[in-house]
Amino acid sequence: MNDEFELTDVQLLRKNAEEKLKVNQNKATPSAIENDVKRLVHELQVHQIELEMQNEELRQANERAEAALKKYTMMYDFAPMGYFTLDHNGIICELNFTGAELLGDRRFTLVNSNFKLYVTDETLSVFNNFLNLVYLGRSKESCKVMIGSDLNNLRHVYMEAIVTNDNGKCLLSVVDISDFKKKHKH
Repeated sequence: MNDEFELTDVQLLRKNAEEKLKVNQNKATPSAIENDVKRLVHELQVHQIELEMQNEELRQANERAEAALKKYTMMYDFAPMGYFTLDHNGIICELNFTGAELLGDRRFTLVNSNFKLYVTDETLSVFNNFLNLVYLGRSKESCKVMIGSDLNNLRHVYMEAIVTNDNGKCLLSVVDISDFKKKHKH
């Protein structure tokens, strides 16, 4: 049996290409080979410069992204209102510092706890209805409830929330209106 019949098409193609290369190399003059080497070195140098330029562009893009992240993290973390991300059961997935202050605890302690635990018994039905409406309607809803970790730290708050389409989480903003209510009671 002939060896060529045992080879696959790819192997046969490679074998033929190697043989043709040997023939071409034997025909090539030293100056032609030298010109090819110079051309290849030039191409490699140009490619290296292109890669260095792309690397610089990526570095600058990374710096801009880091600056934007820092800016928006500052805006979120230190906003004058509480920001929360809740799941459909009211579990706190994320919150900012103001939100933690409103609930009277540290931020890392509040993650994975239920927001409903901080709503007073008197206004819990309002909050539950509000959260249901947010998830049912998938539109922005609002309500007023009282929150706090104990009776001495109760706050009247105004809330707005909407469910995001991308992850099904509820984005909740909470504003303390206790002082406003005191001023306008009289």
